[in-house]
Formats: sequence, C-alpha cells, structure tokens
Amino acid sequence: MKVIITGGAGFLGQRLAAALLQEQTLPFNELVLADIQQPQSPIDDPRVRCVALDLTEAGAANRLITSDCGVLFHLAAIVSSHAESDFDLGMRVNFDATQQLLEAARHNAPAMKFIFTSSLAVFGGALPAVVTDQCAVQPQSSYGAQKAMSELLINDYARKGYVDGRVLRLPTISVRPGKPNKAASSFASGIIREPLQGETSVCPVSPELALWVSSPSTVVRNFIHAATLPAQQFGQSRVVNLPGISVTVAEMLAALRAVGGEEVHARVSFAPDESINRIVASWPGKFDIQRALGLGFNVDHDFEQIIHAFIRDDMQQAGN
Repeated sequence: MKVIITGGAGFLGQRLAAALLQEQTLPFNELVLADIQQPQSPIDDPRVRCVALDLTEAGAANRLITSDCGVLFHLAAIVSSHAESDFDLGMRVNFDATQQLLEAARHNAPAMKFIFTSSLAVFGGALPAVVTDQCAVQPQSSYGAQKAMSELLINDYARKGYVDGRVLRLPTISVRPGKPNKAASSFASGIIREPLQGETSVCPVSPELALWVSSPSTVVRNFIHAATLPAQQFGQSRVVNLPGISVTVAEMLAALRAVGGEEVHARVSFAPDESINRIVASWPGKFDIQRALGLGFNVDHDFEQIIHAFIRDDMQQAGN
C-alpha cells in the first residue's frame, strides 16, 4: 500500500512522515512526500519517495494518485493571511487542487482514505459559547471559506462512495518550531518560541482573546488515528472538530512565565494589528469535544505541558 502526504516539505508533513516511519501504526510499503518544493525525508528509509509537484497544474493529481494508494493526507495549503491577501492563489491551492485530488481518487483509487486538514477558521459570525460538530459554518475569511467548500465536497464524495473521506478541523497549532509564517495565527507560536530562544516577540491581539490550541505532536497522533478508524464510526458526517484546549493569550503567557521565568516572559510586547485580530477573533475559542474523544482522538493536558513538549522535542533537538 502507498501512503501520500501533500505538503510533505512542511513542518506538519515532516512530523507526520517521521511518525509513520517510526511507529508503524499504519502499514505501507511506500511513503510519498509531495510538495511544490522537493521535500526531504526526515528519516533515511528506502520506503520514502520525495516528489516536487505543483498540485495546481493540470494532470498533477492523476500522476500522484494511482490504484495502489491506500491513504492520502492532504496537508498542502495556502495559510490564512496569505489566502486573504491573494484570493486567486488561495482558491487554486486550497479548493481547486483539493477537487482535482478528489477526482483523481474517484477514478484511480476510490477506496482510498482521503484525510483532509480543515480548520476552525470555517466558523465565524454569531457563535454559541461552546461550538459543537453540528454548528453551522460561517467563515469570515477567504481561507475559512475555501476550507468549508472543500469539507462539503469531501462529504459528498464520501456519501456517493467516490472516496473514503475524513475531514479534520485543526485547532491553532502551538508551539510550531522554525520562523513565523503568513498564517494569521502565527503569533500563537511566536509569543512562546521567540522568547524561549532569547528573542523578542510582538503579540498583535488582545491578552483576553481565547484560542483553541493543540500541540504538534497531538495533532500528528490524531492524523494517524483518523486513518485507522472504520468509516462507519463517523456516521453521516465525515467532519470532526479535533480536540484542543481553550486558553487565552494571557494564560499562554502566564504558562510561559511559569516555565521560563520572568525574563523570558518580559520579551513579549503588544501592538494591535486589526487585520490579524479581525481574522483570529472570528474563530471560536471553545469546542464540545465529546464526539472526537468518543472516536478515540487525543487531547493535550494543559498549555504548560505543550511548552515543555516544545522545549523537549524542538529546542533540545535543535541544540544537539
């Protein structure tokens, strides 16, 4: 069986690839990492094949998905603020390429599990205090709209038996290693990562803003779990709000102070950015996760644990 990861050069794609190769929870004989730039395998393993591929090009999806594909993790995307500023690129990458992958799966590998990474950005407008899986989507950004359209399409392809679709709505991922990106939520990692590394960080939103977050390692575990679940357990909807924890920016910084001390905490300052705040404040800050937990998905304990995991898994490894 072949497993494919689109966005395979990205941070989560690399983490997922390493977990699949090390844990062997999901048996396969070939792992394809595909991205617009040539990916590198995180582990030297003869089962890995790295492919430079622009998924927006005609025929790209059909070259990628062949009859021996058992699972596709579709992680490739243009992130939130970038999709907002470049609508056409966001539509081509976030929606059009997804539709082309679905069509390729329908014709070449209809039994394939199509794991799609959606986002809490599909929500917006007047929301209840606690969002459930049944809450209607009303995105307030182009990124959220593109993800919501893809969700509907995948649900319909699954309903018709064209593909075994599974849609995972991701919380904000924190703490990400590396450098800031164009995601509106990039600050949620930057206000932790940079101070711990001796650098200053500017937070563009209010300390009172509540975020729904998950650690990278927990999200990767949930990706793999989604690929192992029997289809019938999802019921009529193939969409799941992945578990996270609700934490305000102020609580995140309090956890940073508890772990790193006052000097580290003092490296964070505030400078409101309305364009960032408008997008992020439209996202819900708390979810009912009983369905996800009932399906066996994982959740972090608290934000201090997430910071400790970042120090252990990313900062210490970078120092070695």
